[in-house]
Amino acid sequence: MTGSVQTVTILGATGSIGDSTLDVIARHEHAYDIHALSANDNAGKMAELCQRWKPRFAVMKDCDAALSLKASLMALDLDTEVLCGVDGLISVVEADEVDYVVAAIVGAAGLVPTLAAARKGKRILLANKESLVMSGKLFIDTARQNGATILPVDSEHNAIFQCLPDALMDDGCSVDRLNSTRNTGIERLLLTASGGPFRDFDAQQLEHVTPEQAVAHPNWNMGRKISVDSATLMNKGLELIEAWWLFDIDISCIEVVVHPQSVIHSMVSYTDGSVLAQMGNPDMRTPIAHALAWPERIASGVEPLDIFEVAKLEFERPDMERFPCLRLCYEAIKLGGSATVVLNAANEIAVQAFLDGRIGFTGIAEVIEHALEQAEIEEDVSSLEAILAADAAARNISEQYVSTIINKSYEHIT
Repeated sequence: MTGSVQTVTILGATGSIGDSTLDVIARHEHAYDIHALSANDNAGKMAELCQRWKPRFAVMKDCDAALSLKASLMALDLDTEVLCGVDGLISVVEADEVDYVVAAIVGAAGLVPTLAAARKGKRILLANKESLVMSGKLFIDTARQNGATILPVDSEHNAIFQCLPDALMDDGCSVDRLNSTRNTGIERLLLTASGGPFRDFDAQQLEHVTPEQAVAHPNWNMGRKISVDSATLMNKGLELIEAWWLFDIDISCIEVVVHPQSVIHSMVSYTDGSVLAQMGNPDMRTPIAHALAWPERIASGVEPLDIFEVAKLEFERPDMERFPCLRLCYEAIKLGGSATVVLNAANEIAVQAFLDGRIGFTGIAEVIEHALEQAEIEEDVSSLEAILAADAAARNISEQYVSTIINKSYEHIT
């Protein structure tokens, strides 16, 4: 890779995307410098990362965890300054010396700092899909107005990006270029999905799925929340919304394709009959390396795909009756306004309730559908305040409904 050293802030450094990003950077330490790392509350792992990378700042979302980290770093005689909370996150993405921001905080918690990076015109490696699901127009407009560059890190969106016409990318990956697929001969975007661990389960089997089963993804190594989203196909629905905003294409032209091998990461279909696909082993280091080095290519540590070992590729349509979360995402897009904010908030509440053993697997979609029916869908969500208000209201509705499900289950047992 040519050029000067690029300074990087990684939001969500202790998660799976953070791990993969640091693994790629470790192969090219001459090209990147770590300005800051952030985590939620895993002070132990953060201390290890600080010892290895010696960032200028470490930010813990949880302030008690920040105190623990401070003590650990003092014992290690490290100079890394510890910050906490949202203000700390914003400060390490807005710093003038930061070139790249890896946005990998899971869930709505990543929205505010990612927006801050867009306001400062940073090169954003976007792995936090909620930034677009919750605040699509606000995020895109903020990035455009401030000259930010958005490079998708989700494997599906990165694959689509790699399959776009060269003409879109001639003068760089600005938002105006990324978000301009109209009139380029693109007919459809095909988002591939593994189908998750329960692709062949019938409705009765799905009712008895346990959290332990749901977090055991067959192809990808992901966090617990994202693994559950993959199992319900909500993850693909959120990616559907993200693609709708990123690539400025009608929702009817974005199709989900179940592809169990996870070898083709997504495809772009053109009006001349061509279908371009990006292929590779299912490893997040590939899209991360692509985004870090774009428009060049660097080694990621991922083994080349052996097509003879793969032998065959399978495709099927998703079953939206058994996996209604995907259907609900299409419906939220059509509802417009704050509907996708409500959908995301309800899903986060429902997934956590499932992981805590409070509701069953099929109850996740039930909570989301209830929230979409009961929440007041606001037409104007052009401000962060309106987005956060819609998010809070949906969480309240969803928590109350989770309690209703629990009470009904208890009454049934007794």
